[in-house]
Amino acid sequence: MSQHQPKTAEEQANSTAISALYASAEAAAKDTAKFVSFFAEGGYFYDVGAGKKYYGKEIGDTVDIYAAAFPDMHRELYSFYFNDDVVVVELSLNGTHNGDLVLPAGVISPTHKEIHAPCCDVFHLKDGKVVSFHCYVAVPILLEQLGVFGNLSAALKKK
Repeated sequence: MSQHQPKTAEEQANSTAISALYASAEAAAKDTAKFVSFFAEGGYFYDVGAGKKYYGKEIGDTVDIYAAAFPDMHRELYSFYFNDDVVVVELSLNGTHNGDLVLPAGVISPTHKEIHAPCCDVFHLKDGKVVSFHCYVAVPILLEQLGVFGNLSAALKKK
């Protein structure tokens, strides 16, 4: 992992908080309640690719959805960038699609294929808590890796 070094104590604290947040979402150590605890009162998670914002306990839904679809989910963290209360992370989402992937548009049944989907996350923090987390997953690449991009409507089962 390339780490652009935090310049202030606040940036160092933010770096530590974000690293712990990611660790709580890993399949091997999944702790949804802990993941949610990193968010400030009124904070939210925005899944940009799905066009959906999550608040309160719902924030943990994304951790549970991806862990169910990819029981071996692992996030490879490549680079951290800091600017006061903003942390930007370049990473990839990695795992094997062995469970249903529940999306707002429907459900993709297990394809048993591996993903290594590029992602960029933008966090805004205040007093060490996440106020907003915008997740930009390269959805077309993820769907291509699952083998469903060419026939997306056929791959989706309506909820």
